[in-house]
Amino acid sequence: MVYAIVRAGGRQEKVEVGTVLTIDRVQADDKGAVELPALLLVDGDKVTSKAEDLAKVTVTAEVVEDLRGPKINIQHFKNKTGYRRRLGHRSELTRVKITGIK
Repeated sequence: MVYAIVRAGGRQEKVEVGTVLTIDRVQADDKGAVELPALLLVDGDKVTSKAEDLAKVTVTAEVVEDLRGPKINIQHFKNKTGYRRRLGHRSELTRVKITGIK
């Protein structure tokens, strides 16, 4: 069983080949591929966490789709002053599928 812990959008995700995950928006190359930096690699009983060994590890993914997250409503209210403010936010996201860990 081979899996890796990668940094994706400020978070750490556990990935295996075939895993589909949603991360912050990333730009893919012209073939639609993305490389994610590995922080830890587990290959059976062998665990790799040294920086010089992880520099040789590549975790590749293909972009499935670009999407936007759910709407987050932000409301500010101050009592007795008539101050009300509504804001909204939707995150730009990318859904990727892990194609290889080498």
